[in-house]
Amino acid sequence: MKYLNLGILAHVDAGKTSLTERLLYAAGVIGEIGSVDEGSTQTDTLALERRRGITIKSAVVSFDVGDVVVNLIDTPGHPDFIAEVERVLGVLDGAVLVVSAVEAVQAQTRVLMRVLRRLRIPTLVFVNKVDRRGADVDRVVAAVREHLTPSVVAMGAVRGLGTPRAACVPYGEDDEGFAAALADLLARHDDGILAAYVEGGALPYGVLREALAAQTARALTHPLYAGSAITGAGVDALIDGLTELLPAYAGDADGPVSGTVFKVERGPSGEKIAYVRLFSGTVRARDRLRVGGDEWKVTAVEVFDNGSAVERSALPAGRIGRLWGLAGVRIGDPVGVPRDDGPAHRFSPPSLETAVVPRRPEDKAALHLALTRLAEQDPLIDLRQDDVRQEMFLSLYGEVQKEVIQETLLADFGVEAEFRETSTICVERPAGTGEAAETVGEPGNPFMATLGLRVEPAPPGSGVRLGLDVKIGAIPLYVYKTVEAFQEALGEVVRETLRQGLHGWEVVDCAVTVTRCGYVSPLTTARDVRLLAPLVLMSALRRAGTTVCGPVHRFRLEAPADAAGPIGAVLARLGAVPGMPETRGRTYALDGHIPAGRVHELRLRLGSLTSGEGVLEAAFDHYEPVRGEPPARPRTDRNPLNRAEYLLHLSGRA
Repeated sequence: MKYLNLGILAHVDAGKTSLTERLLYAAGVIGEIGSVDEGSTQTDTLALERRRGITIKSAVVSFDVGDVVVNLIDTPGHPDFIAEVERVLGVLDGAVLVVSAVEAVQAQTRVLMRVLRRLRIPTLVFVNKVDRRGADVDRVVAAVREHLTPSVVAMGAVRGLGTPRAACVPYGEDDEGFAAALADLLARHDDGILAAYVEGGALPYGVLREALAAQTARALTHPLYAGSAITGAGVDALIDGLTELLPAYAGDADGPVSGTVFKVERGPSGEKIAYVRLFSGTVRARDRLRVGGDEWKVTAVEVFDNGSAVERSALPAGRIGRLWGLAGVRIGDPVGVPRDDGPAHRFSPPSLETAVVPRRPEDKAALHLALTRLAEQDPLIDLRQDDVRQEMFLSLYGEVQKEVIQETLLADFGVEAEFRETSTICVERPAGTGEAAETVGEPGNPFMATLGLRVEPAPPGSGVRLGLDVKIGAIPLYVYKTVEAFQEALGEVVRETLRQGLHGWEVVDCAVTVTRCGYVSPLTTARDVRLLAPLVLMSALRRAGTTVCGPVHRFRLEAPADAAGPIGAVLARLGAVPGMPETRGRTYALDGHIPAGRVHELRLRLGSLTSGEGVLEAAFDHYEPVRGEPPARPRTDRNPLNRAEYLLHLSGRA
């Protein structure tokens, strides 16, 4: 068997979940198509999803097409749940990007397609809702070429567009116009086809279809299908395209075990269940399996088969399954041999945060446990505890996500919680260069180690880097064995310490260099270095100084031209910096930058100013210094800047 792990992605309300239902129905997995509005779909299983009519968590279902097993992953469409989409991307063999034939290309559609193209994930485009009044496939195809990718080819025509009788007719070898358009597109990436095209020779239709499949598999070309998930029009042609044009994966079941955990949930008894895509090898029940940095015994295995997860003795390469027994598993953990999956984040991290407090003080412990469980399922919410104000903070993408978390706490954990006003997550950057050192044996240094550190700015986006400028003999190798081990251990302490800078924000774009190192053999231990490093580092950082920087989003706004004046006034009030507008008939487009904390307000105002016709696309772009008094973030641990407090805290530790 071959396996195709397929993602269904779209802007919210484009019909993604409805298409999933239609595919399952066409494959014979379900006998009746569920309704998003009625909350009866196969993939929106959460009560909250059914009530709101949106997908919040990714869900996996399976169906067979010939000799190909399709594991279909339905993903959220709302931008507040983009982290859920991010986790799915690393396990996909291909994707279907759903676009509405009425609303056309929307903001989230552009974000998703940019990432799909950057990761070179083979993608088909499905223009949905051709049966709806106002559907215009030609307009959508033009918008796809303009805003998503020029390398798109329509695979059929639509008759009865905009009516319940809309039908889709696939193009074939007798359609000369389609063959010519296909040859023209394929020639851009194939010199052989280009030569034949220039010479005027007609290529056999079978050759063109083979070239289309090859270029689609390489994410160079994107076939576009049209249809209706509600009526089923065009869905059969799309299914044919899935198996003909997207690369199915056989996998090496006898190779070394290698996979990725992309989702974690809790079972009825509170046990962790890991969703795993296995790229090679075979995982069997009772196997000892290395996940992340630990080894666990697999107690049960389920494989997605014919619509649902069924218990099996083994999970083979190429498939998606659920594993029990991995008690310490976290989302993103490698299974077996780690793979090089590129950047950790395909989308920008959340730029907002909010404080969460229980309405009843006695629920504090229950709230902490509930938020910890939610953080397991979504690590980017980054739960942190403020020991000073006795509050918990969550990172967020938007207000809808906050509302969903609040409802989830009440529905799933019985905890009523209040959320404070959403604020922006800032960062700190070194303002200059600073150095500090502590010498073993000197008054005030209770540790059996010498350490000197220099802190200086690094290029934007470089994170935190640790370098060495000391002789090898100064490093206690009898403790660390190798220079690399010393650098790795110290680097971990440095990065952890810099999670809270002088103003309480994470320090980024920072180069830290070890300028002094010393020890007293055999008294010096790794603990001495580990506890001394935060003191030295924060002293050096204080001398360097930091600049607090806030997140700025780049936006693109499209709206009716007659709304340009009111929109300009709103942008000015929100602190946005717009560029030069582009006018196209009755529509105008505008690029610019806006503080991250004002994006939600802009989105709300845009809807009212344009009667719902405005489209806003916004994504994190960069950080820039905050004007005026820099905002402070409450620290959530003992502050190494306060030497006496830090040492007193350590003296009370084991």
